[in-house]
Amino acid sequence: MNAPHQAVISPNLEMKMKEKLQIQRDSYLQEGFVDADTRIDRIDRAIDVLIRFSNKISDALDSDFGCRPHQVTMLSDVLGSIASLKHAKKHVKDWMKSERRATAFPLNILGGKSRIEYQPKGVVGLVAPWNFPVSMVFQPMSGIFAAGNRIMIKPSEYTPNTSKIIEEMIGEVFSEEEAITICGGPEVGQAFSTLPFDHMIFTGATNIARHVMAAAAQNLVPVTLELGGKSPVVISRSAKLKMSLERILLGKTLNAGQICLAPDYLMIPEEDLDEVIGLAKDIVSSMYPNISENPQYTAIVNKRHFDRLSGYLNEAKERGLELISLHSSNHGDPENVASKKIPPILIPNPQEDMAIMQEELFGPILPVKTYRDFEECISYINSKPRPLAVYYFGNDGSEESDLISRTTSGGFCINDVIMQVAQEDLPFGGVGDSGMGSYHGLEGFRTFSHAKSVYKQTKINFAKLGGLMPPYGESTEKSIKMQLKK
Repeated sequence: MNAPHQAVISPNLEMKMKEKLQIQRDSYLQEGFVDADTRIDRIDRAIDVLIRFSNKISDALDSDFGCRPHQVTMLSDVLGSIASLKHAKKHVKDWMKSERRATAFPLNILGGKSRIEYQPKGVVGLVAPWNFPVSMVFQPMSGIFAAGNRIMIKPSEYTPNTSKIIEEMIGEVFSEEEAITICGGPEVGQAFSTLPFDHMIFTGATNIARHVMAAAAQNLVPVTLELGGKSPVVISRSAKLKMSLERILLGKTLNAGQICLAPDYLMIPEEDLDEVIGLAKDIVSSMYPNISENPQYTAIVNKRHFDRLSGYLNEAKERGLELISLHSSNHGDPENVASKKIPPILIPNPQEDMAIMQEELFGPILPVKTYRDFEECISYINSKPRPLAVYYFGNDGSEESDLISRTTSGGFCINDVIMQVAQEDLPFGGVGDSGMGSYHGLEGFRTFSHAKSVYKQTKINFAKLGGLMPPYGESTEKSIKMQLKK
């Protein structure tokens, strides 16, 4: 979805989307119990179409971005999606099993039984972003299908060629009762978010999420919001500096930093600043011999975002800050307008009121803050909105424990960045401004399921035995006194 504005929604468009939603809901209700084989079949079809369309996906993303490396698309959008789907396929039968729960005394010894049954919610609406437009459809889809739901998809208008491919893929292997794609601009996204889904998942910017959540509230639709924020990287004095920077810069340059989990700023010991700059230059130059004409370095997705990032750099220049391009072939202004490429750029010790310290960067710019005492890092992170991730590099168990326990973030990664999202058995989601709810693996299955409480009463007339049935008398008082005991 684009930046929010008062888009004019066509009544016909809204009616058509509601009709598609009703078709899916009617089909879901008619189907009844969704067995494991049906769920696995839908997952298998998703895997199959990703494999068959992998080259088309790569070409479409390369076209949409102006330069999106084939390897990046394969590793993230295609293989990342397949990994999630395969994980769900492997575990769905176990996830579907009813879960026994404890029954209160004395009903437990009299034969009462409690359990939870996980049932599909029905129809899930999915709003996908532009940065990983395929994986952010098919990774949530793994949990949505594993839970037995139907799905309606609104892909991003920022990647129109990829959105058309997604529409083609979905239409080829799924009936419209199972899955359907709704393409279009902001007016479509606005109308989509007002539909009375049984659940909705949105991945994107925090400011857009507020509008999505408000729209969903009109129909009391539960939402999962995967947002972003400013994820800090803390490098300890105990860290291996070169190894740490190799991993940090690999994560920061992947997709040119256009990742919700990308490192957003570094916090390093003040005495390490010069060494960090020198190592960072060497590392980036070794990964990318050139930037502008390198097919393995991703372009900024469009002019709007290129201008946004250029604006951050211009503000830093106007403030008199040093912009350190990490690529030796760049001289003068680092941005390349023709290619829409910006090399990784360090900005040491920026002022707090600058845009680069207030907004999620979503690009290859990396502010660097220095600290004297490790406690400064914890205090600083806690003074900001809660991020999607906190990253710690070091080998000090006390620091690691303090950073985990005394800061709040969607996830935490030790001695690497972003890799927590690749662990299918770990939930993925934010907290506070970085999102709500989670998916991936078991948590994804449960997010898109309704946990129905089921209690089976004992054959003994417990209400009469325990004095719970009028007229109340001595047995009632005994039951009350028993429950009042500590």
